[in-house]
Amino acid sequence: MTREEKSKRIDEILDRGIVRQILPSREEFKEALLDRKLKFYIGADPTGTSLHLSHAKNFMLLDEFRKLGHEVYILFGDFTACIGDPTDRTSARARLTREEAKKNAEHWIESIKPLINTEDKENPTHVVFNSEWMDKLTSEDMIDLLSHATVGQLLVRDMFQKRMEENKPIFMHEFIYPMLQGYDSVALDIDVEMCGTDQIFNALVGRDLLKKYRDKDKFVVANNLMENPIDGTLMSKSRGTGVFLGTGANKMFEEIMNQPDEMIELLLVNNTRVPLDEIAKLDIKNNPREAKLFAAREITKIFYGEEDTKRAEESFLSVSLTGLPKDIETINLSKEDLGINILDLLVKVGLVPSKSEGRRLIDQNGLSLNLEKLNDIDKVITEEDLQDGYIILQKGKKVFMKVIF
Repeated sequence: MTREEKSKRIDEILDRGIVRQILPSREEFKEALLDRKLKFYIGADPTGTSLHLSHAKNFMLLDEFRKLGHEVYILFGDFTACIGDPTDRTSARARLTREEAKKNAEHWIESIKPLINTEDKENPTHVVFNSEWMDKLTSEDMIDLLSHATVGQLLVRDMFQKRMEENKPIFMHEFIYPMLQGYDSVALDIDVEMCGTDQIFNALVGRDLLKKYRDKDKFVVANNLMENPIDGTLMSKSRGTGVFLGTGANKMFEEIMNQPDEMIELLLVNNTRVPLDEIAKLDIKNNPREAKLFAAREITKIFYGEEDTKRAEESFLSVSLTGLPKDIETINLSKEDLGINILDLLVKVGLVPSKSEGRRLIDQNGLSLNLEKLNDIDKVITEEDLQDGYIILQKGKKVFMKVIF
């Protein structure tokens, strides 16, 4: 690749809309990208097992810099995860054990395998854990590390200010968290840190530490958080607003199709590499369903390949058109089973482990019979309920079963 071609490719990457801020400046960063091999890293504390597409876009972007010839690292904070990042927290996080953090990291690594190349013989992605150097720090090392920041510098964080206003405690392990995360840059002797816009404070602490320990400057590349452009909602498992990794092709396709229309362009820009002019031609405003189907195909294909994506689309369209999945589970019972109470039936076909669980399911409006909500725990299945000799049971939104009598 010539310098001119490389310059054009860098502009394409930086102009796509994923990168929101570059410190100290885009111009200096681009010049460095052109002139020398840089050492990149993106860090993540594996505090849970769930990754979503907003996480995925960061790993996709990191791999683009790897393809340009730069050295890239994915750092899992198995040490810092046990402390807990206070960013955007109005109270302290629950602390993890080292074993929990390692297990979560393993799940993350499996989830992002389609996005990164750790086996490229010439320039693989490196996966590292910060316990490798944190465990080696002595008490003297720790005191020296903490001597490089003042209490005032750390107290300026918004969440700490808010807690003080509300008379909520700030624990010491949270207070020193930015210093510990910042030390990762020193340990890796990094040139570029990629992070979300919510992590700029921590990244800048690392920049200061790198300058003090190694007399070296670091670029900070802050990426968007994929907020809903209308209401600012972030992808979140607790809110049920994300598209999550590792759930299978069918689930991913469906979750993308369930995203609000205003998220379509954001998904295509961040989680595909479809050219921006082609995205514009989709005319999303006037053709949201077709654009969303296109986005679901393109994204699911990255994680699960062409064949699984095709089957996922067929399954989704089958459900959306008929209310039933194409590969619905079928159970055969005897005609003599007619007259069975619904709770006994749920246990018999294996939809619930016990009648008490079946009662709870019905009480919470979680069961449908023939696509209509059922709220009668005394319901008895009769001939009148049969449709061509069978009934359809649905548990929640996703689990369907055909019971043939």
